Amino acid sequence: MVRRSFLLFALVVSVALVTFVQPAGAQQRQYHLEQEWTKIWINQNGSIDLFYNISMTLDSGDAINWVEIGQPNGDFTIGEAIDQGGHTLSTSDTSSGSDYKVRVNLFSPLTAGQTVRFSLMTNVARMIHEDETNPGYVGMQFKPTWWQYASVNDLRVLIILPPGVPSDSIRTMENWDNLLTEESRLGVYWKRTSLAPNQQYAFGVAFPKEYIQSYVAAMPLWQRYVPWILGVGLIFGVIGAVVYVVRKRPYLIPKISMETLGIRHGLTAVEASYLLDMAPTMIVTEMLYSLLQKRAVWVESTIPSLKLRIMEQFKDKSAYAENGPLRYYEIDFLDAIEPDGTLDEEKLASTVIFMRDTVEEKMRGYCRRDTIDYYKSVVAKAWEQVDQAGTAELASKAYDEQLLWLFLDPNYQDRTSTAFRDRAFEPNPLWFWYWYGYTHYHPHPTYRPNVEAPAQSAKPPSIPGSDFANNVVDAVGKTSNNIVLNIEKFANAIVQAPPAAKASSEPAHHGATCVCACAACACACACVSCACACAGGGVG
Repeated sequence: MVRRSFLLFALVVSVALVTFVQPAGAQQRQYHLEQEWTKIWINQNGSIDLFYNISMTLDSGDAINWVEIGQPNGDFTIGEAIDQGGHTLSTSDTSSGSDYKVRVNLFSPLTAGQTVRFSLMTNVARMIHEDETNPGYVGMQFKPTWWQYASVNDLRVLIILPPGVPSDSIRTMENWDNLLTEESRLGVYWKRTSLAPNQQYAFGVAFPKEYIQSYVAAMPLWQRYVPWILGVGLIFGVIGAVVYVVRKRPYLIPKISMETLGIRHGLTAVEASYLLDMAPTMIVTEMLYSLLQKRAVWVESTIPSLKLRIMEQFKDKSAYAENGPLRYYEIDFLDAIEPDGTLDEEKLASTVIFMRDTVEEKMRGYCRRDTIDYYKSVVAKAWEQVDQAGTAELASKAYDEQLLWLFLDPNYQDRTSTAFRDRAFEPNPLWFWYWYGYTHYHPHPTYRPNVEAPAQSAKPPSIPGSDFANNVVDAVGKTSNNIVLNIEKFANAIVQAPPAAKASSEPAHHGATCVCACAACACACACVSCACACAGGGVG
């Protein structure tokens, strides 16, 4: 009887342990990722700068104190981790064996119902390998961190190629969603949404080897298949281990190269609008006018808020405009347009946040004050081109070409009135940005362009300078005020930007392969078409 009671007690205890102890971490804690945005810069030395922008929400369960992000291999150096409040987060290398990962300690525990956004920068060496599929090419394969117990709403990968790589020479595993340009360097962009827990994507890119200085050469066939060479391989393995130990010390980019970078050139007017402290609604207005310039959208109505129509040729967001492909924030803006033409304000806020974070990343190591002064001078030069134009037609053309820069002038209303006080404005049928304002805000419009085929429209009549100035000022002001229904809520959704990164905390290099398991993964392989094994990450 005693033995039977003991066995029954042991069975109850065992069941309790299995039910309540083992799966507690996996079942009690429910979380998901609002976004997992990854940007990679391929460096000439065969390393990459790897930037993660993570937004994680804890739905229920125990608080999360840290998050582990997988790395492509063990040859990595950790840069900075910053959260949405501007706090620099402590990090550590928690790799174990072939499981390569970085632990990011949150500034405060993430409790149920809360969301945290943070970024992590690392530098990973030996990421570019000779491509055995495409002779004469080198490339990399990258698998973004995946999460065994969490879904991902918005996954994005942007790989910036080395300078000079032409678009017609790029090879990829999956067709890209868009081809972008950053400082004359091409970037290949992919976006995936609604990833289930443990769902994984691999993205590969290859390019001609002459555009990079260092890469990992492919192993000759005879080294793979001749058994007796294994002994020689063992010797090289010992040598490699010694080299690894020597190289394990941190690799630091010389500080002087960062401290003397000075002005950050190459920002667009929309990106510069953030540096010049424009209001969020005005930044979004800049984005809208940028799309109007490219004739990617048309405004169907303006009351009670804007209702937009994506033009047919831009429903495929990889389409090229006459003045180049859509930029990343323009793509995000188009994604924020609902089927009925209204704007999803949460997506619109995310668009501004991502653009802001991208600008902050571009500003790493550059002088912020000098950069701001530089872009103010760009605005001043834009006005000079308008003011010094010899004819009304040239002045109108200059105004169109410099439109987005002119809007960055806090006195653009008065400057516009002054510039066209004594001369007419000569509009072009292709200028959607003007005809949108004219048709919706002019009290008695006398001309309507053919939106479907503007090039076939009759030549518009000249507009008196005062009428033009009033129309532009009125249209921009009302657009900024009506672009969202709840301006206060929209502005509050855009949290304060992190401070500019310090030059002394640049990432360094370490190794090259990958990450996965219960939280994350990123991989590098010897060819664009090959598979890769990954290591793990998690939360706790």
